[in-house]
Amino acid sequence: MDVESKAGVEHGKSLASKISSALRRDLMEGVFRPGDRLPSESALSREYSVSRTVVREAVAILRADGLVHARKGAGIYALELPQEQDKPFKDLTTERISSVIELLELRTVFEVESAGLAASRRSATQIEAILDAHRKIGECLATGMPTRDADFNLHFAIAEATQNRRFPEFLQLIRSGIIPRGELQGAAPGSRPKDYNLHLQEEHGLIVDAIIEGDADLARERMRAHLRGSLERYKLLLRSKTKDSEEITQS
Repeated sequence: MDVESKAGVEHGKSLASKISSALRRDLMEGVFRPGDRLPSESALSREYSVSRTVVREAVAILRADGLVHARKGAGIYALELPQEQDKPFKDLTTERISSVIELLELRTVFEVESAGLAASRRSATQIEAILDAHRKIGECLATGMPTRDADFNLHFAIAEATQNRRFPEFLQLIRSGIIPRGELQGAAPGSRPKDYNLHLQEEHGLIVDAIIEGDADLARERMRAHLRGSLERYKLLLRSKTKDSEEITQS
């Protein structure tokens, strides 16, 4: 096989992997539930602007993992998700502040380096994605809407800009534990916490600027400062709850 043909095959495999990853995420997040029919090959081909051969390869990857099955002449259907045993981070819970603190300490190490790599490696398209995610957080703040998903999407866009697929994969893995403090204060899921970071957009903006400028050290420094602030707010909340519990016990 000549170099040009080999490159074409590798490109096809890369596209198939990306499509299978996107569909896998939809299956894991319940966009498609067991028994649901997935979009047809032609629909997926149009959606991702690829050939039907690439789509079939993506579906084959999902079939090999036991996530979908094809019914001849009827389409592709979602299966029950396989039981996950001893999955990392499976015990993440919104009910324990200490669990969130553990996760934030890990995120600080992970996302500080993520910001640095993103500043060094980001493409023009990825800069646009980061800017778009940042803008959407501002819109949520301006309209009083929850920022949970928009906030995650910004950090995810930065992780993708590292050009290392393990970074966004890891962030997706721990997503269930990346929550607003509002839930830990007894508010509805997604609600803005009472002690919400009023400088969120400004802190994010500083990180985004450093990534755009390609300053890896500054991007790391600003991400570290941003997450350190979140960590301190959670620790303060934990101390407050501990104090309240002690007072109730003594009364």
